[in-house]
Amino acid sequence: MAYDKFTILRSTAVPMPIENVDTDQIIPARFLKATERKGFGDNLFRDWRYEADGTPKKDFVLNNPIYSGKILVGGKNFGSGSSREHAAWAIYDYGFRCVVSSFFADIFKNNSLNIGILPVQISAGFLDKIFTAIEADPKTALEVNLEAQRITILSTGESESFEINGYKKHNLMNGYDDIDYLQSMKADIESFAAKSIY
Repeated sequence: MAYDKFTILRSTAVPMPIENVDTDQIIPARFLKATERKGFGDNLFRDWRYEADGTPKKDFVLNNPIYSGKILVGGKNFGSGSSREHAAWAIYDYGFRCVVSSFFADIFKNNSLNIGILPVQISAGFLDKIFTAIEADPKTALEVNLEAQRITILSTGESESFEINGYKKHNLMNGYDDIDYLQSMKADIESFAAKSIY
């Protein structure tokens, strides 16, 4: 499989209430030399996480030990800018499996879905509720139920539905990328080919 199956994710979350986070901030261009999806997590938000000398910036959320989890909660218009796949790779390699926002750039959304990250787009009002819950208690957990297409704040029970393309949903739930999906249909394809008359 290309990546782990995504069914139900229950996790604490890392809040990043910054709007218009672009792909150059997610992974700066100088770190795009590799062609494999490995090691990019070390440079996720590199210029926001570290000083020029490599010292961690204490005021950046990923350097704050009170926040952790497999869910990144971002502000509106997350993943804007250039279409680099490496932005999604960096988020996945760091350990996030879900990004929540009130709006995603389309290319970033598709790049994420292609490698096993679920982008959950919710209303601005529900996003504010999530940020408020995490601010009140950094150990606040969220549940992301892909099959039901719902995200829930477990401490309050408040939830909201989200949309996802049916094909991408199927692939995420099975841990497939596009090639895995085709391979899963190999028997059907061979059967169809055998019945075809040329």
